[in-house]
Amino acid sequence: MGKIVAINKAKPNSNGLLAKFSTWREMGIVLITLILMFVITLRQPIFLTSYNFEDIFLAIAITIIVACGQMLVIIIRGIDLSVGSIIGLVAMVVGLFIRDKYDFPMALAVLMGTVLGLGLGIINSILITKGKLPAMIATLATMHIFRGMVVVFSKGEWVNTYRLDPAFLEITRMRIFGVPALIIYAVLIAIITVLFLKYTRFGRQIYALGSNPTAAEVAGIPVNKITFIVFAISGTLSGFAAVLWASRYGSVTHETGGGFELQTIAACVVGGVGIFGGSGSVIGVILGAFLIGIIGNALTISNINPFWRLTINGILIIIAVVFDTLINRRLGKQQ
Repeated sequence: MGKIVAINKAKPNSNGLLAKFSTWREMGIVLITLILMFVITLRQPIFLTSYNFEDIFLAIAITIIVACGQMLVIIIRGIDLSVGSIIGLVAMVVGLFIRDKYDFPMALAVLMGTVLGLGLGIINSILITKGKLPAMIATLATMHIFRGMVVVFSKGEWVNTYRLDPAFLEITRMRIFGVPALIIYAVLIAIITVLFLKYTRFGRQIYALGSNPTAAEVAGIPVNKITFIVFAISGTLSGFAAVLWASRYGSVTHETGGGFELQTIAACVVGGVGIFGGSGSVIGVILGAFLIGIIGNALTISNINPFWRLTINGILIIIAVVFDTLINRRLGKQQ
């Protein structure tokens, strides 16, 4: 009995330690962001203006939407490399449809893109749960397949702004109570994700599965079902984001969404979503996306080569993964 009591005491201590590290990381992101904003403002006073901050939030809105799905995947110890290609394929299909069906209802266009994203996400789910493929391999394969399908469906054509219904462009460009609609959509998705994870049994099971897959299975948690649904959610959010992408930028090319998967992964990992699974929050993802958005914006207004953004994102990912490794080692010593 003494041993059992000791084990029970160790677990709360470990959980408390993990919670402290998680809080420290989010506080650290806030501190780094504030320092970065101060330095940038000294060099470029235009940075600290409402107009520029609106640009930053518009730039990261779609990232936040897709990163909410990516976060769920990473929490269960997976990865979804196909989100960028899903955006490209769905944006192209919806864009071509709107171009050829000029009076098509915009609400149905959004629904069509979202459902198509769900379908592509389900393909990933089937490969992983039924085909028993590792998530990285499955989504790496579908990333290339979906990207190839963009060319097949488009037949080499692009979707240009002047051929799209103005009502379609207004989906993201209109304002709701003075706030750009695109930002409103991102906030709503973030709130829904928070409520889903915090107040539903399924949300709690996602964390349990990521924390200890073996124990979760022994406890009767439906591992395959959760995995299936999580990847389906990721595809759904990517499909929804694809419609917003086409509406915001007003054009779709063969490269639309290219590399976007790395941006969402960076937002998650930098924002404190544990790469080893079991931890992460929407607030952290938003902070991670905001930090990355600030860096991109600073490079732009400073007339610095935007390719530096990729380098900086890579460095931030390495730092975040090293930090996660240190956390897990510390937890291992505490248990």
